[in-house]
Amino acid sequence: MLDLDFKRTALVLIDLQCGIVRSFDGDAVVERATRLVKRFRDHNGFIAFVNVDFHDGRDVLAPSCDAPTAPGQRPPDWGCFVDALGVGEHDYTVTKRQWGAFFGTDLDLQLRRRRIDTIVLAGIATNIGVESTARQAFELGYAQYFVVDAMKTASPEAHEATVKFIFPRLGHVVDTAAVTG
Repeated sequence: MLDLDFKRTALVLIDLQCGIVRSFDGDAVVERATRLVKRFRDHNGFIAFVNVDFHDGRDVLAPSCDAPTAPGQRPPDWGCFVDALGVGEHDYTVTKRQWGAFFGTDLDLQLRRRRIDTIVLAGIATNIGVESTARQAFELGYAQYFVVDAMKTASPEAHEATVKFIFPRLGHVVDTAAVTG
């Protein structure tokens, strides 16, 4: 098991919200993430629950690209955190409006004010929101642990490509048991 300094380490969970978890059949990811949440809560560790949502739909990223995200109506609970995580009113939450959790949010500020220099990262989708956040965290100088069995994306190949080629260059690849025991 990792010997984490919970005063200097944060758990950052990406997009474990109703709409995305349903879209990716992410119940197994949520189950593992709840074990991570328990471990951090048991040690008074800082947790950042990150979701993606939009103000009025006009703030959705829409650059010219070959595979744009299909616009559409989202159900009312789309951006709500899944109940299993137990996100409460006193928990720190981040609503992002793009793939990565740092750009345009106060996540970096909140971590630095707490003198946190290491993050444990998990969530959906491995090669989109999680990888974008990991790249930003790397550029900001954070040490990182990627809990790869608490992540998922649209295909096993896309997940494995990020796990094999990107994460080892940005931090340490681990599984849930390495964090929770």
